[in-house]
Amino acid sequence: MVEREENRAIVIGGETVSPGQEKLVNIAIDRLPTGTLIDIPVYVFNSKKPGPTLLVQAGLHGDEINGIEIVRRMLQEKRFKIDRGAVIAVPILNIFGFIHFSRDVPDGKDVNRSFPGSKKGSMASRIAYHYTSQILPQIDFGIDLHTGGAQRHNFPQIRYTDEDPKSLELAEIFNAPFSFSSRLIRGSFRNAAYRMGKPTIVFEAGESMRFDDYSILEGMQGILNILRHFNMIDKIEPKYVERMKSIHLTGRRWLRAPTAGMFIPKVTNGSELKKGELLGTVTDTFGKKTKKLKAPFDGFVCCINNQAVVNQGDALFHVGGEKIR
Repeated sequence: MVEREENRAIVIGGETVSPGQEKLVNIAIDRLPTGTLIDIPVYVFNSKKPGPTLLVQAGLHGDEINGIEIVRRMLQEKRFKIDRGAVIAVPILNIFGFIHFSRDVPDGKDVNRSFPGSKKGSMASRIAYHYTSQILPQIDFGIDLHTGGAQRHNFPQIRYTDEDPKSLELAEIFNAPFSFSSRLIRGSFRNAAYRMGKPTIVFEAGESMRFDDYSILEGMQGILNILRHFNMIDKIEPKYVERMKSIHLTGRRWLRAPTAGMFIPKVTNGSELKKGELLGTVTDTFGKKTKKLKAPFDGFVCCINNQAVVNQGDALFHVGGEKIR
């Protein structure tokens, strides 16, 4: 990453955060039917010393609360007190989804499929537009915090863009338990950032509407790893998690329910697997018929569906092999 010659003021929502300032600003989005104004709260920490500007955002999907808790804890513990550069921290991007315990906004649209958005579009499109126009031009790189959807529990993992070597660099610095490349999805925040030349990684950990303390600590440690690498902080104290090296997964595959029934996993998330190992069973409610799911290759489990009653074809395990570098 190339640092600017000098820090500059950051302007969001019509408010200026000068070098040496910390400020909570807001991006006005819309109103509830009651007339209550809804805006996106944005915390800005702008150091006097030059350095990169990092975006840390959560709550793009309103029901994915682990990321929201990661940002909240880092704010509470004052972990964004930086020596160089700037941090833009967004605890809840999709306020509408959050207050409705929903992934989407009230009209059913996914904000993370609405970028770069439109000033006069749907609610999701307008959220994406204001965010794209006010936040993305001011950052050097970003971390987007997510969880698995519905009852799918993602073991802490970083996803990066294969076409962007700088995002791979960020993934390696973050050093989550697992990392792998993930294709760009049309309308996603990461795709919009990539098109603007802003390297971005996605941290996926846990499942929606359920706190997972290990996932939260992994996310906090990864953010601190990046802040330290770019000399935005001088040390990491205390450390939340320590490990040697992230495991890079390749050849990933979803294993799906071979029939409808009761799903009983036999392995824990994050486990190392051997080809042919029993991963779980799907049985009918009378215990007369049982289907087994076995590991297709040596590798690791990076996601388990915690739904107990499943239909044929439901995604149950996400597995991948270790890439040797």
